[in-house]
Amino acid sequence: MKKLLPLLLSTSLFAADWPQFLGPHRDGSTAESEKAIVGTQEAEPVWKKDLGTGFAGPVVAAGKVFICHRLGDEIITEALSPSTGETIWRHAYTTDYRDTFGFDNGPRAVPAVVDGKVFTHGPEGRVEALDAADGKLVWSFDTVAEVGSPQGFFGRACSPLVADGKVLLNVGGRDGAGIIALDAKTGKLVWKATKHEAGYAAGVLMPGDASVAAFFTRNGHSLVTVASGEVLADEPFRAEMDASVNAATPLACGPGRLFFSASYDVGGGVWEWKAAEKRFTNVWNKTEALDCHYSTPVWHADHLYGFHGRQESGSKLRCISSIDGSVKWEAPDTVPGGTLIRVQDRLLIVTERGELWIVKVAPEKFDLLSTTQILGLRHRSHAAYADGVLYARDSEKMTAVKVR
Repeated sequence: MKKLLPLLLSTSLFAADWPQFLGPHRDGSTAESEKAIVGTQEAEPVWKKDLGTGFAGPVVAAGKVFICHRLGDEIITEALSPSTGETIWRHAYTTDYRDTFGFDNGPRAVPAVVDGKVFTHGPEGRVEALDAADGKLVWSFDTVAEVGSPQGFFGRACSPLVADGKVLLNVGGRDGAGIIALDAKTGKLVWKATKHEAGYAAGVLMPGDASVAAFFTRNGHSLVTVASGEVLADEPFRAEMDASVNAATPLACGPGRLFFSASYDVGGGVWEWKAAEKRFTNVWNKTEALDCHYSTPVWHADHLYGFHGRQESGSKLRCISSIDGSVKWEAPDTVPGGTLIRVQDRLLIVTERGELWIVKVAPEKFDLLSTTQILGLRHRSHAAYADGVLYARDSEKMTAVKVR
């Protein structure tokens, strides 16, 4: 049966893609064309591939799996076969980035694949556009040389948001270049906005209003227009202590509504964009409901599912109401942390212990359906899911496992 898996995968490569950070909708949920997961069987291995360092997770688009990692002094972007893991093309550039805390010297930002290009953001601040077909360099932009992007605690980590022909990034640059937009075709700087330092969260489009982008910078919430970078809303939301980060990406939880969350006694809450009034107002905000350290939760039917608590002291999977923040259930097991993907009525959760949990999406109770060890320990990159296969990585390898 295992020998047949590559053949089975190749029959419907374009059934669904996972082309950017947090998937097709940038909210941790799969495309509507993905079939439901039934049964409680464990995931079955398809292939494994050795990798270099980095926290950047994979993406899947146009019949390829794309991954960024580091070997020696090179940042490498590879296109892989979804069915075998074999390299289709490989692009590399030299980097001198060193992590200040000695955690990991590889890339953090998940690539984005849009209109035949792969957009990457390296930890040293280099933004690249590559041809998705052959890996040839289309353009590059040095955020350090051009706008003075600082290294921060853990290097540059914002995953590119591509919208309306622009690549949007929170880079924390000088002279009002906290958030920048680059022309997706040429790499030229289009606009810059805010004086905020860079956080570790990616930008998202406002649900129901694609003309507005939302960012969770180191300082707090920022809403800007995609067209010109006009700042529509700007509100502090961060810890009092300096040794803290905002890392969970803003999450859509209904038209005009976004959930923001951080640890370090910040808490989480829902804000609503009132387009007609151009106001961003708080619906609710509280600590100890769903305080997300680095992992972005997922939302479904007025409920949020995610990891609550600091990675260092242990996190627990929770379900809370997105209407008022009330806690519906908490998993009994404590883990360092993990990331989530929603496939219809199932959660695929990759923990820092290297386990894949399949959990039922239900606010009534925690319902763990299966557990499979798929990776090594203590890694926190986000996985990708396409056509029934989960692609995930740790500090040494990438693995593909068939879930459906």
